[in-house]
Amino acid sequence: MMSATSARPAWRAALALSLTVCASANAQLGGARAAPAATSAAGISAPRAFAQSAGAERALSVATTVDDGGTTIREYAAANGQIVAYTWNGPTMPDLHKLLGARFESFQSGAANSPNRHAGRVVQGDFVVESGGPMRSYIGRAWLPGALPAGVSIDDLR
Repeated sequence: MMSATSARPAWRAALALSLTVCASANAQLGGARAAPAATSAAGISAPRAFAQSAGAERALSVATTVDDGGTTIREYAAANGQIVAYTWNGPTMPDLHKLLGARFESFQSGAANSPNRHAGRVVQGDFVVESGGPMRSYIGRAWLPGALPAGVSIDDLR
């Protein structure tokens, strides 16, 4: 039987592997949204307005992608085109390296220090990542709290 100490490196390796599953995102968190083509076989749909309550209509647009593993990824962009959040749900973890871009290494550091192997919240500098769920039913979100438009809460994004 493995001790908690010897199991930790194996957990980190499993986390690293689960984070490299391929996704079909357009850009990285904090970057500019790439101009999407019409809906394609890859599942990328044209952005649509995301209406908010409390007068924040059209504060964000959302583009939805289904990756090769069948996970639905929603990319939320502000009016200036900056990607301010991603949410996902599906049978596989999305490629967080691709979604987080330059922030991935910082996320990895925070995740490695997390005591929870199945769900977690990593707050690093200007971004937050929450992810969890049982196998084949992953959910999560990554966002820039300071970049969300006025009147928009991360809880509004599904």
